[in-house]
This record gives sequence, C-alpha cells and structure tokens, in this order.
Amino acid sequence: MTRALVVVALVAGSAHAEPLPAGSIEGVLGATSGAGADAKKLGYGYVVGLEASWQPMSTEKPYGFALRWSTLFGGLYAGTAEDVNPPLRTVQMDLTAGVRFRPWTTRRRYLTARAGAGILRTNDPVDGTDRTFVGPAAAVGLDQYFGTFVVGVDVRYALVAYGPEQLAVVLRVGVAGP
Repeated sequence: MTRALVVVALVAGSAHAEPLPAGSIEGVLGATSGAGADAKKLGYGYVVGLEASWQPMSTEKPYGFALRWSTLFGGLYAGTAEDVNPPLRTVQMDLTAGVRFRPWTTRRRYLTARAGAGILRTNDPVDGTDRTFVGPAAAVGLDQYFGTFVVGVDVRYALVAYGPEQLAVVLRVGVAGP
C-alpha cells in the first residue's frame, strides 16, 4: 500500500503543463446571411475560405489570448443586391483579437471571443454605388484539439453599422503547430 502511494505521489508530482500548438491554419466552410436592415439586400448563401491564428498558451492556464486572420469568399442568393449579376459574390477579410478560455476540465476544448476590423468587397453595388466596406467584426466560437488537428465552430457578425451586416456560422478544420 505504501509503495502504491509513493508511485502515485511521484506520478502526480511529475505532471507538467502541456503546451498547446501556438498557431493553426484552417479551412472554413459555412452559411451566411444578411442581418438586420441588410437581410433583404444580401439574402443568404455560403462562405468558404481560410483562417490563420496565433494563440499561444499551455494547458495549465484556463485562459489566454488569440489573434486570427480570416479570408472568406461567398455567394449570396435571393437578395435585392444580386439582381444585376447573380449571385452576389463577396470577399471578406478580417483581423480579430480576443480571449480563449476553458470552462471545462478537458484541456483540449476552448471557448473564444474576438473583436476586430474587417473589409467586405462585393461584385455588385449593395448601398447605392458602394462595393467596398470597412467596419468592425466580432466572433464567438469553440475550438477542439485532436492532437495536432483542430476543429472549430464560429458565429461571426461583421461590419456592424458601417456596411452591410452579415451573420455567419462556420465550421473550421485545420492543422495546429508551432
């Protein structure tokens, strides 16, 4: 019995924090829609793209920071802005910074909350003759690590009050590494 306690004490005493991969590159696929007053102008459709993130932290801490760059290509249907050259094609890029935190006991799953700036470019005018818009962007999400692979889900809200507002739900799958 004493030997078992000594072995348990040694194993428990030698436990250390496991560093999570600091960076990741992920493919993105999701659904998007115009939001608020812009819902009828933009309609609904798809987004596909890439994200790169840098979020250094170790498993001993339940929180950390995140920096993420996203580039999304989209096609929107059934909106009034796509009447000229359907579908309404979009390119959206944003840079967001925020926090990651782990409310669970598992050390491989994290919630994220980020805010930053974004740019949206469309193939047809959306507001008058405007096709390029700049404004704030925000996202909340869930990251799950499987070794060096990462899978995530984000809810994104972009160009709040400075352009056509969009709401998107995206699935992210990628590789995490140093």
